[in-house]
Amino acid sequence: MTSAPGAASASLPGGPRRAARWLPLAPATVLLLLFLAGPIAYCVYLAFTDTQLTGQASASFVGLANFRRAFADDGFRNAVVLTLLFTVLSSIVGQNSLGFALAALMRRASKPVRSLTGSIVIAAWVLPEIVAGFLLYTFFNRRGTLNAVLEWLHLPAQNWLFTLPILAVSFANVWRGTAFSMLVYSAALAEIPRDVTEAAEVDGASGLRRFWHITLPMIRRSIGTNLMLNTLQTLSVFGLIWAMTRGGPGNRSQTLPVFMYDQAFLKSLIGYGTAVALLLLLVGAVFSVVYLRMMREEV
Repeated sequence: MTSAPGAASASLPGGPRRAARWLPLAPATVLLLLFLAGPIAYCVYLAFTDTQLTGQASASFVGLANFRRAFADDGFRNAVVLTLLFTVLSSIVGQNSLGFALAALMRRASKPVRSLTGSIVIAAWVLPEIVAGFLLYTFFNRRGTLNAVLEWLHLPAQNWLFTLPILAVSFANVWRGTAFSMLVYSAALAEIPRDVTEAAEVDGASGLRRFWHITLPMIRRSIGTNLMLNTLQTLSVFGLIWAMTRGGPGNRSQTLPVFMYDQAFLKSLIGYGTAVALLLLLVGAVFSVVYLRMMREEV
């Protein structure tokens, strides 16, 4: 007669028993340390050195010099401002508002309309970032689709990627990422009990009052989750901007990921570029704390 798998470890004393329970997780733990914690720790180390990709015999520990250099660098400060502008325009305002509007409208639409709209919006989301970047580049290009439509309407054409580059890449990010917000809000709105809204309608509450006093409070946690995930994803957008403008013209669309790539790999300043990456991580952490506090206040 064979014993149960956990019977042998249960008969061991405290210390060996805990070690036996951890044993099945050991391979996964080792892999995480090797391929996740290890590279992160190495990046943190690089941020405190003057490591360069080429032309350097050995790297030296420079303490906080890379961080002091970043705060004194006009290019870094410009990248921080553009990153915040890009995040607010495309994620917090664009994707969040448009995703909610689409989710609310699709609840009242017929099934064919819901299927067609959902397919179009999700198609943009599943496209690889670099492919979406080239598509939007052809749309905003001086000889692209948008100007062709404007000329057909007898309106003046613009070189959008030159005159309003940060607005063009923000629109591109809205176009690509709205599907995620739409799916989140569709699920959240479906969870609102119908009898609650029907009772409010019987009491004479207008649509705006039902939205403010019923819908928003009941999906507040979904709003916080959606904002946090969208913001963190937008902060790391690189391929879309690189394909459309490469951060230009000049540095007028150079967000922090593009600035970091420029410093680390085009100018070979790996130590400085890694310090910028850590500061970008800090920006994401600040946004996350704000959203987590917003969700916690609901409980």
